Amino acid sequence: MSDIERRHILSISGGKDSAALAVYLKQTRDIPNMEYVFMDTEQELPETYEFLDKLEGILGCTITRLTPKWSFEKLLKLHNNYLPSAQARWCTSLMKIKPFEEFIGDSHCYSYIGIRVDENRDGFISSKDNIVPVYPFKEDGITLADVNQMLDDTGLGLPEYYKWRSRSGCYFCFFQQNIEWVGLKENHPELFEKARSFEKGDFTWNQNGDLSQYEDSKRVSEIRKRHEKALKKRRRLTKGAKLIDVMREADPYVEANLMEEVLRDEELEEGCLVCTL
Repeated sequence: MSDIERRHILSISGGKDSAALAVYLKQTRDIPNMEYVFMDTEQELPETYEFLDKLEGILGCTITRLTPKWSFEKLLKLHNNYLPSAQARWCTSLMKIKPFEEFIGDSHCYSYIGIRVDENRDGFISSKDNIVPVYPFKEDGITLADVNQMLDDTGLGLPEYYKWRSRSGCYFCFFQQNIEWVGLKENHPELFEKARSFEKGDFTWNQNGDLSQYEDSKRVSEIRKRHEKALKKRRRLTKGAKLIDVMREADPYVEANLMEEVLRDEELEEGCLVCTL
């Protein structure tokens, strides 16, 4: 099968890298009939939807929104109220991967993935042999600084949630740092309460306790202090980087061998790869 006969699909996560990749490919490569898709769990932050609308305006085309067959509430009930976790990521498989693979079906396609050359990860790779992953940023040596510049140059900028959150994904994502749960409570108290309503007994979003812990002012104050300490360490480890860039890259992928102490302080974990492309 020739490249022209294959479908070309770019999965938009709602984050900075996949958005920058969409812009980059439109500017640098003549790819026929590029399809843009977003796996909408219907549990996304309002800022994510706003960012997608803005990206559509810049691309001049529609991003197809793929939704799961069943709602999160229905799936949670089917799982006997067992919340998704790092050990049981049923949300990713049923609400992200399955809709994506069903959208592709048996057609042969290239799946464009926005992982940069300065990241040590591969992203979601389908087990279906008709889906071939492509990494343009890795191929062309694109770094975080390049991505930030692209977003600034186009006027797209960063999603607003980056002011208090380090990655895209559902508002209740169990990979959130403590400071991000605090941010959710402050920026979207109604979503925080909705997330808390899903907790039943021992089934909690945070392995260290239920979300009521973020109602404790002393606990929140300690979280803020730990977060500020971690940010200062990241600045030292990234050799004088600007604070905004440190915050933009507040994840465990960069300089992993140097981040051990920071990871201990902030209790960071690697997010779902299909959610953070």
